[in-house]
Amino acid sequence: MFAIISDIHSNIEALTTVLADIEKRGIKTIYCLGDVVGYAANPTECLDLVIEKTAFCLMGNHDYAALYEPTNFNQGAEAAAYWSRKVLEEEPDQAKSDKRWRYLGSQTMRQTIETKLDGVKTTLDFVHASPRRPINEYIFPDDVFTTSGKLDALFERVKHICFIGHTHLPGVFLEDPDFYTPEELGDKYPIIPDEKAIINVGSVGQPRDRDNRTSYAYIEGNNVHFVRLEYDYKSAAEKIYGIPELDDFEGDRLADGR
Repeated sequence: MFAIISDIHSNIEALTTVLADIEKRGIKTIYCLGDVVGYAANPTECLDLVIEKTAFCLMGNHDYAALYEPTNFNQGAEAAAYWSRKVLEEEPDQAKSDKRWRYLGSQTMRQTIETKLDGVKTTLDFVHASPRRPINEYIFPDDVFTTSGKLDALFERVKHICFIGHTHLPGVFLEDPDFYTPEELGDKYPIIPDEKAIINVGSVGQPRDRDNRTSYAYIEGNNVHFVRLEYDYKSAAEKIYGIPELDDFEGDRLADGR
């Protein structure tokens, strides 16, 4: 039994809500698919919790941007990346600063686990964005209809199950190709031995599916459970509004889940 979180984006209110729910369920192992920082107001606090609570955290494009440079970012995202870097650089405690930078610098782009789910051997891949370009390729539900060749190429790189984030849109891609939202699945996808799937766990800190509740997933037996939770998005937004370097839109969107 383990949980998967992704796309926290410096939203400490959402992250603490998710971590409390994971603890309440008795889940001891947490994997993070990246984008710990960016957009919201608490990059260091979120990074510290991820370091403490997760078994691993992959590099997302916003983590890469804070460590190196923003690539193909809009103005608000780029400003947030530079501000996040500034906050990390201004940490007065040298030991804390070194620990955070070392952690960001040691993040990998991919993890693979060979395991058994409900007694059946399986291969689980973990990336931030896609199995083809693990840091910054978007896989959208519409790709099923508009670029099916793209899905074919992606599934060629998946042995069985691949967990992703990046688009902030939870759901399950199948090889057909097809896409199912958590609502269509009754918030549960049963992993089938001979059925490949790319599973987006959604975003902890900035949902974009018009549902403002924080999102994560956990795996119990052979079932992937999608979880949505109410959290104090108003407090998260107010902190964004109070920081001149951050775009107010990043606070506005939390209310609408967009």
